Amino acid sequence: MSDVLNSSKAPEPVGLYPHARRVGNLLFLSGVGPRVRGSKEIPGVTLNAQGEIVNYDIATQCRSVFDNVRNILEECGSSWEQLVDVTVFLTNMKGDFPTYNRIYAEYFCSNQPARTTVEVLSLPTPIAIELKCIATID
Repeated sequence: MSDVLNSSKAPEPVGLYPHARRVGNLLFLSGVGPRVRGSKEIPGVTLNAQGEIVNYDIATQCRSVFDNVRNILEECGSSWEQLVDVTVFLTNMKGDFPTYNRIYAEYFCSNQPARTTVEVLSLPTPIAIELKCIATID
């Protein structure tokens, strides 16, 4: 049996899926990006008239996506410290990994979950980073 959970603070999903599912004492987060709830705004991203990325700031996107993950965890009854596994998707590994890795270290200095970082060609919205997380929940 699992529970479907959603956050009132995190950006709305771009498809038919919840922010998270609880199964036993585990919380599985759907892919989380840096978008802002209730708007089309993507922190750190400048789009042209066709909706294509003109430029972006990976540091701003990293901070926004980490904040979105924290909001989902807390509203679902878990916490940042309870993260046990993080999969990170980057669209530009060579250009963005050093900045992402530095900011990741700021956010995960006390809790160090297992981590995998993967480069992908693109993500469903014009973003450069997305996280998929697993946490424990009481």
